Amino acid sequence: MQLLGNLLKAVKPSPTLVITRKAAELRRNGADIISLSTGEPDFPTPDHINAAAKAAIDAGQTRYTDVDGTPELKAAIVRKFQRENGITYAKDEISVGTGGKQVLINALQATLNPGDEVIIPAPYWVSYPDMVRLAGGTPVEIRCAAHQHFKITAEQLQQAITPRTKWLILNSPSNPTGAGYSAAELDRLGAVLLEHPQVYVLTDDMYEHLSYDGWVFSTLASQVPALHGRVLTVNGVSKAYSMTGWRIGYAGGPKPLIAAMATIQSQTTSNPCAISQAAAVAALNGPIDFLAERNEVFRQRRDLCLDAFNTTPGLVCRRPEGAFYLFPSCSGLYGRKTPAGAVLTNDVDVCQYLLEAAQVAVVPGSAFGLEGYFRISFATSTVLLEQACARIKAACKQLA
Repeated sequence: MQLLGNLLKAVKPSPTLVITRKAAELRRNGADIISLSTGEPDFPTPDHINAAAKAAIDAGQTRYTDVDGTPELKAAIVRKFQRENGITYAKDEISVGTGGKQVLINALQATLNPGDEVIIPAPYWVSYPDMVRLAGGTPVEIRCAAHQHFKITAEQLQQAITPRTKWLILNSPSNPTGAGYSAAELDRLGAVLLEHPQVYVLTDDMYEHLSYDGWVFSTLASQVPALHGRVLTVNGVSKAYSMTGWRIGYAGGPKPLIAAMATIQSQTTSNPCAISQAAAVAALNGPIDFLAERNEVFRQRRDLCLDAFNTTPGLVCRRPEGAFYLFPSCSGLYGRKTPAGAVLTNDVDVCQYLLEAAQVAVVPGSAFGLEGYFRISFATSTVLLEQACARIKAACKQLA
């Protein structure tokens, strides 16, 4: 009798974690590796959030909490949605999980049956398709090319919807491209969705507060109010507040769905960390003036890398609206030979070459559903980014 179940055959390890582990192994062996593969801000968690966590420990708030979030955190989330997004939710329409990833898979597991389809615009965050498969559904990937700024169009959405479509996943600003949907683009998508009442929408707004050049964030539940009852609005404290390790994600959505997600969570992790929840209350209720300064640093880093890539032979990169990723095209390097004589034929070859020759770890675009690109995170120090870009440019110039 085999130990492992058949479901595992349909699921792949996260490519970003694979690259990170490989880079770490090379580093342990003495290589001077610069890793641009992980989406984690290098800024510290703000002091007032840390102070709230310490106070919670001192006050003995170290016990089990309600399965899907404390009343205090749910109240803070309700206020956040109303204050920042103009969306009204009640406390029993709020779910809190151990990171946004758990919130997402709770929703999918609570709703999907075999044969149900989930539309996923590609390029996408690497975990979406496998989450759908784990929940028993079928991912339907829609290619969104560079000329459409890596965003799904209303026409593509209309063509992709079938009687089996259960969800559309919409991530803005996007991981891996940083592409953000405008209010007008959401209006057009909303018009299509209103024609298909069986389709629910999962909006992943994790990078909401990371925006540049005057781009204004919008989210579907507020932009198209008629869809409010069919949208699960997912967010978290990881990216904006530099709280990746605290593991708190949350969502607002229809009461029956939120209750079902709580049932799923009650049989997996139970409640998120009590201390992290207290810290998240302070994050959502506290000041966000620090974001402007940090976003300016991210913008400078973005532009530094953009300039480097767009002056490197074989690379072309679009300017993103938000998040902290760049997604340069590397297909211009295909057919070129490395100094060792190997021919680059795809984005995996390119990323392997950059890891070995430039000692820079990046993630191939094929991992995100769009071959011919690679993703970098510029959420690291400016000094390291300067070094990494110089190494990538030098390695590309060495190709014959």
